[in-house]
Amino acid sequence: MRTLALDGRTGAAGDMICAALIDAGADPHVLDAVEAHLPVHYAVDETLKNGVRATTVDVLVDGNGADARGAAEHGSDREHHDDHDDHTHDHHDHTHDHDDHTHGHHDHTHDHHDHTHGHHAEGRGVHRSYPAVVELVESMGLAPEVESTAIDAFRLLGRAEAAVHGTDLSETAFHEVGADDAIADVVGAALLLADLEVDRVVTTPVAVGGGTVEMSHGVYPVPAPAVVEIGTRTALAFVGGPVDRELLTPTGAAILGAVADAVDAVPSMDVDAVGYGAGDATLDRRPNALRALVGESVDPRGDAKHTADADETGETPCGARTAETAEAATEHGRLVDDDIAVLKTTLDDVAPEVLGGLQESLAAVGARDVTVVPTTMKKSRPGHVVTVICKPPDAAAVAERLARETGTLGVRQTGATHRWIAERRFETATVVVDGESHEVSVKVASTTDGDPYDVSAEYDDAAAVAAATDLPTREVCRRAEGAVHDRLAGDDTE
Repeated sequence: MRTLALDGRTGAAGDMICAALIDAGADPHVLDAVEAHLPVHYAVDETLKNGVRATTVDVLVDGNGADARGAAEHGSDREHHDDHDDHTHDHHDHTHDHDDHTHGHHDHTHDHHDHTHGHHAEGRGVHRSYPAVVELVESMGLAPEVESTAIDAFRLLGRAEAAVHGTDLSETAFHEVGADDAIADVVGAALLLADLEVDRVVTTPVAVGGGTVEMSHGVYPVPAPAVVEIGTRTALAFVGGPVDRELLTPTGAAILGAVADAVDAVPSMDVDAVGYGAGDATLDRRPNALRALVGESVDPRGDAKHTADADETGETPCGARTAETAEAATEHGRLVDDDIAVLKTTLDDVAPEVLGGLQESLAAVGARDVTVVPTTMKKSRPGHVVTVICKPPDAAAVAERLARETGTLGVRQTGATHRWIAERRFETATVVVDGESHEVSVKVASTTDGDPYDVSAEYDDAAAVAAATDLPTREVCRRAEGAVHDRLAGDDTE
């Protein structure tokens, strides 16, 4: 099995991942697809890191303009997802130690991506929302597996941002991560990975660094909040150190989380290519580079953990997507990815009338769904588990209303953070009985591209028609659903 093993002993970042993939044999000319859609170009160069030759990648903005980095030191991605507007956390100080190296190791040299043709793109360009980033990626005409990888990474970033700031994914506003250079890092990594044509990607535990990082909202411990959130949503293994500075950036974590399985050590493999992707800073006694090993290995997937989300919502792990499933998702559409909060409490002393009224009461403050399930509690007392689904910003209000209505002493928020839901719309079906027409609303569930996969008559409408016609309610439902089925089938043939 063709395997790419990433060894992040000094962390990882978007530019380091791109550089490591190029150094391991990926063709940098595949990055032309990004340059065709963004006003940037990639500068590929070489450097020495503590005696190790490594490749560097910088994203430069086209045209004239001041160096976007400024004189301040900053993180290796030049983006930092958590509003790192101050850019004082200096994982890479851009000292590049070029020592007149001439790219003897690779044919992809400065003639395609030249340092002299632009200025650093850090934070430059439009700062986009999550939906805008996805729309831009989808407009690039990428291969299905490349598009899927890039969107998976941005979804991880978006969920992390939403969790940190208490917002919905659809409302998430990327800051530096929505800028041109960060998009170039993520999409570039997806393109280069596809060019390597590996069957599997694994990553060993990634160093996150230590100390603190200064952001626009204040000073936070390393790893940064978004990196921690990505860690909770994937099986990526983090390790502190080996220096007190930020080593793993949100973009780096999201790319790894979207493509790699987590392993404890580099697997047994016959290595035929190795690459080093350099960060900007020079670390004491350690080469600041992400190492990439490519070769044939046995597939030990049974011992590995997929790094992307996989919970009771039924989401397919990002790292587990195959080209076939990615292409199918692109061609046939997907369900809608909906951020949620799940609240639970157990009750053993609440009147049935109160439980029966929770649907309406909790819906008034934002609950999307309420279920009440009988259970047995301590001392064998009969009780109930109340589970509520709501949007994250509504969780506090729903929890308070639940406590006030039931008198519970505590409400738990569980680990589920999102669900896949259908696009829903209503069609009106006409049911004719004894020459008279009756209307019944029918709910149509479909994927995001409008492909319907289920129809369901609204019970109240069907029951009203049944009462007026003496037909069984299920017969009214069958006729209404059949009418909509026939209508949708007719639309497909036109």
